[in-house]
Amino acid sequence: MSYQPVVPFGGYAGWVVLQRTKDNQQEAFNASSEIKRDIDYFRENIAEVKSAEDLVSNFRLLKVALGAFGLDDDINNKYFIERVLDEGTLDSDSLSNKLSDKRYLKFSEAFGFGNFDIPNTVLSDFPDKIISSYQDKQFEIAVGEQNDDMRLALNIETELTEIANKDTTGNGRWYSVMGNEAVRSVMQTALGLPSSVSTLDLDQQLSIFKDKAKQYFGNSEVAQFSDPEKREDLVKLFLIRSEINAGSTGTSAASNALALLTGSF
Repeated sequence: MSYQPVVPFGGYAGWVVLQRTKDNQQEAFNASSEIKRDIDYFRENIAEVKSAEDLVSNFRLLKVALGAFGLDDDINNKYFIERVLDEGTLDSDSLSNKLSDKRYLKFSEAFGFGNFDIPNTVLSDFPDKIISSYQDKQFEIAVGEQNDDMRLALNIETELTEIANKDTTGNGRWYSVMGNEAVRSVMQTALGLPSSVSTLDLDQQLSIFKDKAKQYFGNSEVAQFSDPEKREDLVKLFLIRSEINAGSTGTSAASNALALLTGSF
């Protein structure tokens, strides 16, 4: 039986409770029978996988492999996944480099089938890396079944941190934010932007995101979110705005909190 994370209520107050209990809840989730079966099988068998074809032909291994990157829904897209893996990441014309969703790039790079004669699956520390990511992603999904805003907030810790530390230009980091559906959703909501902003020209979107970030965080750069306190400020603003947008109980309190955070009083 799988452990179901406890999210007693939504909004920022719910986030605070989740953060305080997360380590214990994650431990209980990882120990649940289904997750344990998945990771034990992966650890025992992944070293035998030497090609993309080997991986996609084994449902149980593929389930963990895809789940570690949040690509669970692609479990039946075997031809597509095999191509992503086979073409690797070193060639700029490879499929993973052309796809806007960079989870496929990370996935292909991690396994290394198209990049090296000997894949990463044979490395001694490979199983633990994939398993750790799988446990974290599956916990996020389970939290999302209780409250999707909490899932998005949890995702920020890894995804936005990675983007913030990315070796690229300031604008390049913003384009990465705008190209990552989950991170964009959090950022867009936190900054009080309507979904229609996505229909604008990319340069216009960039300008709007930077202006709003400067307004609310005192800094227009994504790099600021490498700081845990800045990420927490972002999550707080996101969850308070989400609660207001949903019109849930406690909206007046959330509105007051938002006014304090944004200087509207």
